Amino acid sequence: MSSFHTTYDTPGQAKAAAPVRTLIVDDSRTMRGLIRSVLERDPRIVIVAEAGNASEARDAVNAHQPDVMTLDIEMPSMSGLEFLDRLMRHRPMPVVMVSTLTKAGSVTAIDALSKGAVECVQKPTIGQGGSPFAGLADILVAAASARIKVPTSASPARPASTSGRKFHRICLLGGSTGAVDAIEQILLRFPADCPPTLITQHMPEPFLASFAARLNPLVAPTVRLARDGDELRNGEVLIAPGGDFHLNLLPGLSRRVSLFAGPNVSGHRPSVDSMFHSASHLSDQIVAGILTGMGRDGAEGLANLRAKGAITLAQSRESCVVFGMPRVAGEMDGVDNWVHLDTLGDALLKAAETPVGAKPR
Repeated sequence: MSSFHTTYDTPGQAKAAAPVRTLIVDDSRTMRGLIRSVLERDPRIVIVAEAGNASEARDAVNAHQPDVMTLDIEMPSMSGLEFLDRLMRHRPMPVVMVSTLTKAGSVTAIDALSKGAVECVQKPTIGQGGSPFAGLADILVAAASARIKVPTSASPARPASTSGRKFHRICLLGGSTGAVDAIEQILLRFPADCPPTLITQHMPEPFLASFAARLNPLVAPTVRLARDGDELRNGEVLIAPGGDFHLNLLPGLSRRVSLFAGPNVSGHRPSVDSMFHSASHLSDQIVAGILTGMGRDGAEGLANLRAKGAITLAQSRESCVVFGMPRVAGEMDGVDNWVHLDTLGDALLKAAETPVGAKPR
């Protein structure tokens, strides 16, 4: 497959009033038609082309200069993942992956997100209730204005060994669109004896299992999905398993977690707000961080934690893929410090060393 043209307008910079120019890439004509029928109902989006394979997609990108692309993971000749890798090296642009909810599909979806895809949505299945691709238009509109990082050949930081540092606080992290890479970068800075850490990330349940499995061998701490009643321990990072459950802290002083089966909170399950609010009784023992993502989930909970003595950090605008959740948190006076992603892991560790009840100088 030949290279993409390298002269192009920066995607996502169109005027706000202009519709988002969208390319649909899927080897199934039926699936392309379904995605088109959903998106054409939204006046914020215009479909500029469709493609059934990587070669057609390359030609469509060069010819139409789309603002955003939906990309099937499983395609003939060249997989969506391989195509994404080439795309991000030659013509970086916002991409939303479309995946089946198989184990293999979920693993590949997480790999795609780590390679620069903005978001991953699931294909509808037979018998699935509700509207297929609900919320896809909102995701594409947000993705079109995302800050896309050009992949580098630099090796990731080596996981730190046991640090011997004294951590006094529990670390809570919440993220959404673009946060898969952010969380990986943060945890690569965490030592094997890191503070007890809870993470709520907006993703479907199978994707979250694959996310935890991907992270665990890459970083020094132990990373796994949280289980109901887990005790918070140094050196362990627990990720919300999603599905029917929110990841919360149990009331009282037990320092254990609860998988709470309940409705969506702030539009999501698992919800960052649910996790943050559940930690309110331990606010002076908390350092909380809010990461890149669309919407406002976590903003109210972060502001509540800060008002009650927690240390709160937010990913800086320039290092966010989508400056949504952190922006709203700032507007609600929920942020102590804004930190670039490159130094956010270290900032969280330093804050976690702050004695209970104190604020860092």
